[in-house]
Amino acid sequence: MTEPRAANPDRRVAASLAAYVKLLRATKSVIARIEPLLAAEGLTPTQLGVLEAVHHLGPQQHRDLGRKVLTSAGNLTDVVDKLVARGLVRRERDTADRRLVRIHLTEAGSTLITRVFPAHAADIAEALSSLSMEELATLGTLLRRLGLDAAAQTTARSALDADQDCTA
Repeated sequence: MTEPRAANPDRRVAASLAAYVKLLRATKSVIARIEPLLAAEGLTPTQLGVLEAVHHLGPQQHRDLGRKVLTSAGNLTDVVDKLVARGLVRRERDTADRRLVRIHLTEAGSTLITRVFPAHAADIAEALSSLSMEELATLGTLLRRLGLDAAAQTTARSALDADQDCTA
């Protein structure tokens, strides 16, 4: 049975902060483990994310790619610029709507992601190997719920802030 949110606000705040710190520490530990292998390939996690998304989903519009790899439009532009400079992706304007630009893998990019991604995925699996399959499923469910709820709260807060700006 879950504890009601308003039962003891002080205890809930303390428990939330403790869980948040553990989430951040776990994230930093996993990233610290995987980054050296990516760096050896001359890639950042975001660059790998771009290559992986385009490899698995096909050419992507800039804004969709930013959402998939969880980065800002400005950062994504820089990431894609660097991948273009290395000859791993190319930008291609849509023929029907010239405002739209899609990111495509080059042959070199396809070769790199096909070679690097399996080892990257195995490294992540090793980093999470202390968890059972059931625990991984539970963690995935909890993190998805947490992320969706936080996003909904952010959207609601933004809408409220916009309403307040209109009435001010």
